[in-house]
Amino acid sequence: MSQSHPANLEDFVRLYLHQLAQSLGQLNCQAIAQAIQWMRECRDAGRYIYACGNGGSALIASQMVVDVIKGASYGRAKRFKMLALTDSPGTIMAYANDVDYEVVFVEQLKNFAQPGDLLIGISGSGNSANVLRAVEYARSIGCRTIGLTTSQGGQLKDLVDLAILVPTSHMGRLEDCFFAITHVLCYAFIEAAE
Repeated sequence: MSQSHPANLEDFVRLYLHQLAQSLGQLNCQAIAQAIQWMRECRDAGRYIYACGNGGSALIASQMVVDVIKGASYGRAKRFKMLALTDSPGTIMAYANDVDYEVVFVEQLKNFAQPGDLLIGISGSGNSANVLRAVEYARSIGCRTIGLTTSQGGQLKDLVDLAILVPTSHMGRLEDCFFAITHVLCYAFIEAAE
């Protein structure tokens, strides 16, 4: 049984973190600031924010909702209304089994979304059909849409009103950056006085 030499593992770690730092350093701060502003406007107007994604992106969407509903709302006069469309597995499985996996998010939006709401879609590939269908529907009824995705392909970046693009196609570093972006979005409120 062969063993990797620790120095080789250290080189891997250094390279991974170096490439992650490069991706983080190329994020568009103006686009992220715009997303914060749209979230603020939704909160202040009593509008809903929805988040969705698949796999790791689903968990990032769910974690963002935790941070917003608890961290950015608890004990504050202004509170967020935010739902992760990923957090009802029974609903998702029923639509996936009985209709099509492509509709698992859009059908939930049809129950809840109103003009002036905000949808945040997260997709590493930028081609997740269920995220794309949700964005199309949200835009058709007058919701704003934000996409967190790669800058290196996919349809999502061209479909949303505001694209926050990560300059890599490496899924691990994409998800690392998605987490960082959503934490910036949340902590803009968690660390704010109001």
